[in-house]
Amino acid sequence: MKKLILMGPVLFAVVLAALTFVEYDFLLSLGWHPINDPTFDWPSGLALGRFGWIMTLTFILTGLLMTLFARRLFLDLKLTPASKLGTTLMALAGLFLATLAFTTDPTIRDYPATWHGRLHDLSFVLLGLTLFPAMIILGFAFRADPRWKNFAIYTWGTLALAGPAFFIKGAAFYVFLFAILVWNELAAIRLNRYYS
Repeated sequence: MKKLILMGPVLFAVVLAALTFVEYDFLLSLGWHPINDPTFDWPSGLALGRFGWIMTLTFILTGLLMTLFARRLFLDLKLTPASKLGTTLMALAGLFLATLAFTTDPTIRDYPATWHGRLHDLSFVLLGLTLFPAMIILGFAFRADPRWKNFAIYTWGTLALAGPAFFIKGAAFYVFLFAILVWNELAAIRLNRYYS
């Protein structure tokens, strides 16, 4: 399990980059533009393309890996109310990442929203409502644990950078995605080092 948690952020980033390259013209047909409108049906719209099953599977796998990461972190951190709540919220964020596998609806369409499109949108909102608080609270959990203490400032700094980028949208969304993936990977590497 300790090696598996290292794979989540890397898998997500590699699949996202590869599918975006392969499905570039399809994404443009949805209304997406890499600079002018990078969040228009991206990255979720990748699940609508020819290789959509790969994006769907990636949502499921990386969500489950995030949940495993949260469990491993719970077992590693000094037991405090912050570590319990933070890792629980992180596990929930992983589950909501996995439920992004419910296929989104394209923004431009001539039919009403589908049940799976609504579930996808709800999962995205719930992912944000659990991931951001998880990182805030985990910062306090890290401060209470001597082995993780210096990771608290980095966690809060990541959130200070990624949070506004999430809400600003546009090209800033890339900053959000990059910062969160790097934070997850560095936390997983650190966790793996303690158990290698």
